[in-house]
Amino acid sequence: MSALQQAAAIRAGELSPVELVEHYLGRIERLDQRVGAFSYVAADQARAAARVAEKRLTGRSGAAELPPLFGVPTAVKDLTATSDMPTTFGSAAFKGFTPPVEAHVVRLLREAGTISLGKLNAAEFGLSPYTDTYAGSSRTPWDLTRTAGGSSGGSGAAVAADLVPFAHGNDAGGSVRIPASVCGVFGFKPSRGRISNGPLAPDPVIQLCQGPLTRTVADAAALLDAMAGPQPGDLFWAPPLPDGDSFLERSAREPAPLRIGRFLHPGSDELHVHPDVVAAYEQATELLVALGHEVEDIDPPFGPAMVEEFQDVWSVRSLRVPVTEEDLLLPLTRYWRERGRTVSSERFLGALQDIQLRATRAMADAHRFDAVLSPTLALPPQRPEWFKELGPATDLKRQFMASPYAAAQNVTGQPSASLPLHWSAQGLPIGVMLTGRLGEDAELLALCAQLEAAKPWAGRRPPL
Repeated sequence: MSALQQAAAIRAGELSPVELVEHYLGRIERLDQRVGAFSYVAADQARAAARVAEKRLTGRSGAAELPPLFGVPTAVKDLTATSDMPTTFGSAAFKGFTPPVEAHVVRLLREAGTISLGKLNAAEFGLSPYTDTYAGSSRTPWDLTRTAGGSSGGSGAAVAADLVPFAHGNDAGGSVRIPASVCGVFGFKPSRGRISNGPLAPDPVIQLCQGPLTRTVADAAALLDAMAGPQPGDLFWAPPLPDGDSFLERSAREPAPLRIGRFLHPGSDELHVHPDVVAAYEQATELLVALGHEVEDIDPPFGPAMVEEFQDVWSVRSLRVPVTEEDLLLPLTRYWRERGRTVSSERFLGALQDIQLRATRAMADAHRFDAVLSPTLALPPQRPEWFKELGPATDLKRQFMASPYAAAQNVTGQPSASLPLHWSAQGLPIGVMLTGRLGEDAELLALCAQLEAAKPWAGRRPPL
């Protein structure tokens, strides 16, 4: 059942929150040692919350009293502050740490009626497109030798393995869309300012977005409805929907014929796009055309000049987490932070300004299109050892080889989604990415839902 189906069954009295929580805790106990999705399982807290929900359910006078996702289990990425359970940021340096505050998005998920089963494994400080931490290695359930992606690897693995029906993630350089691609689920990065990052200090380079990983587009829209909305102190607010409207309702509307740009080139002639990725991209194009949309080839919006600038910005960003015991950090994290300390303030501000200028030009060039199609990744799911085996410098190069597409939308702030429309002959999921205009999250969700209806993916289950 989808998350929305579970919520409806609870309202109808066909399922109880206690049953659902026990069902998923049982799956976590049986399967998570192999999948590595959770960094912390809050079994006692979840059971207690389910019992409270059960009492509220039996004592209600009408369904209207219940929040929209009442009783549905979920879990929160371990980069996001929770005041009632540990938040380690994927790092042994913060093992056992419980923040004194919680993120707005955590409170909003609770107010929507969801029950958190714990914290989901995440790449240390969100710095890599694979998740391999002190808490274990998150693996795609489609091939347990391969990474679940990152930095929201635990979120992607948990949804793909049916350890939760939907999950929270966040995305500063592809961290929702990358796990969605390699785990065969749907991942949505909303427009900048759509979901609050507060109340902690804002992302200094303005790239971070919260977002859902789900099996269906409708579930993602419902989770977006629960999380969206400005909060006091937010620097950016995305344009709200009209009063009484919702992303869930808008996602169900059939889109008119759209003009869609597409590009395959990864922005550097040194990079190779795998044939399975090309096949997924071409099949997505054929599907869009069959649905009546006009598809046109365009030049890649960003070139190799942006890579060095992005890495300068990313390395300085890695220093935003204060650490007292640097020797507990992973080699890659230490590498990023050491590089960040060599970047002068002048160089950092110059890189930030140049990236934003390129983003502005790219958005202006693409504004004539309703959406843009590209691969999510240039390679199929990889083994985490492939990234790490030759040290941090090679790790960094291989990260760019695997993921040259997804970070651009964090710079522009546009909504962007990874859709699981293709599986390789080896049974590996290969996502494609659709990016919409800034602020037009609802329109992008409607297009994604149309593709899902034409080529459903939610019923596919990994051999796990």
